[in-house]
Formats: sequence, structure tokens, C-alpha cells
Amino acid sequence: MRDDSDALAARAAGGDRHALEVLLDRHADRIHAVCRRVLADREDALDATQEAMIAIARGITRFDGRAAFTTWMYRVATNAALDEARRKQRRPRPVDDVGDAPPTGSAVEQFDTQVDARLDVDAALRTLPADFRAAVVLRDLCDLDYAEIAEVLQVPAGTVRSRISRGRALLHGALSESGNPAPPPVRRSGDG
Repeated sequence: MRDDSDALAARAAGGDRHALEVLLDRHADRIHAVCRRVLADREDALDATQEAMIAIARGITRFDGRAAFTTWMYRVATNAALDEARRKQRRPRPVDDVGDAPPTGSAVEQFDTQVDARLDVDAALRTLPADFRAAVVLRDLCDLDYAEIAEVLQVPAGTVRSRISRGRALLHGALSESGNPAPPPVRRSGDG
């Protein structure tokens, strides 16, 4: 179901700056969520989110309405996250880099099981290859169907199915290895 984002996007594509601002404000959290999960790193996700928002603002005139605005937005956000991942691979890493580890001490003791589970999933997502991670995030976090994911990632639907299946299996394995009870891979209607 499409919301009024498509109408706002059409107005923004026609030069309506207010419509563009409303779109960016409305979807900033979703864009960040995609970047955060694809990159599995808070700081890199902020960089990718900023790049995605700039790309949307600059490229809104190319939005043609053939797909939902959100599908186009997810493509831009995913590409920004994957670009950031490639940039990060080329940057030298400090020897003492501990990544995105949670704080230690009494604050950790106060985390409830839901937060702990999210940290476990984030850590497990970090172990997935970027292509698998993007497909799993778009399906399981953004709830896109296979055709939408294929459009976002610009790959055939069969490739999407394979990446999701393999990504979920790897995610399940990573969660199992961490000593946490891992639920079986997610199956939804339409998953084959």
C-alpha cells in the first residue's frame, strides 16, 4: 500500500522544496535503519544516511513514479550503505579498533533482553557478506517483497531468494555460535 509519499515525491520532483523536506523528514529514520543494519556500524551508518539523504535530494528529479517512492528510497539508501562499506574497506583501520562494542560496566547490566538480542543480531549481521546482509535487511527489517528487493538491488528475483536464504542461514549460524539460542531462519508467506 502506497502512502502519500508518492504524491510528495512527484511534487518534489517538480521542484517543490517543502515536499522534499517533508519526504526526508518522514523517511529519515527508515533510511538510517537500512544503513545501520547493512553496515552494522553506528558511525558508518550516519555517514551513509547523510549520503543517501543528499542523493535523494539531488536525484529526486529522476524519480519517475514507476515504483513506489519508498522502493526508490531503499535503493538509494542501500547503495549509499554499500558504497560506504566499500570505502571503509579501503581505509586503514587502527590496530586497537574494537568496532561497535557495547559499553562495559553497570550500563551493560541494565540492558534488558530485548536490547541484548538486538546487539547479538547486529553482531551477527556484521559477519554476513554485504550482499547477503542487504537482502536480509530489506526483507526482514524493511518488509519488502522479493520483486521490490530485486528492483532495489538491481538483481534477478532468484538471486534475491538465494541471498536471503543463504544470509539467513549464515545469520542463524552466527547467532548459534555466539552461544545464544538462535531461532530458526525466518519463513514468511511468499518465502520459498
